[in-house]
Amino acid sequence: MSKAFTKETDNDDDDELSLPPLPAGGKNYITPQGFATLRAELKELVEVERPKIVEVVHWAASNGDRSENGDYHYGKKRLREIDRRIRFLIKRLEIAVVADPTLHHGNRQIFFGATVTYVDEEGVQRTVKIVGIDEANSAAGEVSWISPIARTLLKAFEGDVLKLVMPDRVDEIEVLQVRYPEPAET
Repeated sequence: MSKAFTKETDNDDDDELSLPPLPAGGKNYITPQGFATLRAELKELVEVERPKIVEVVHWAASNGDRSENGDYHYGKKRLREIDRRIRFLIKRLEIAVVADPTLHHGNRQIFFGATVTYVDEEGVQRTVKIVGIDEANSAAGEVSWISPIARTLLKAFEGDVLKLVMPDRVDEIEVLQVRYPEPAET
């Protein structure tokens, strides 16, 4: 089948389109745990996953006719996906600024890495942890430091009442508690 009839392209330079946006200045703040997770994923892809797929593609290519060889076509597609992810991770790790939240342990002001409990106007209490763009997971209560809630909370103190601007309204929230992880004992 001709490439004209597939959605795949030869241009893999569209990686920038998939990057979450960084604020002006291009800093990519990340926790030490997030940095370690990205590095471990990169290592796994480079040392384990990619070599396995290269072996499958090599084996499939040695079987002769590639035009209807599913293993070959799937393997080549998977290799492109892996290579794209590797490039993404390398770029992100190069610009990463590791910010250790344990340095603020005991502080009542909100900085990167804080776990913040707040209450909104309806009395609903929420807890969020402010983390890097690449490690945010809203299902686990982790929000990116560039998210609207994090931008509202950053630099505030326990007890502050803040205005959270949302697309359809403005809510008042009160910061109830600020926590940081304890420093590791050496």
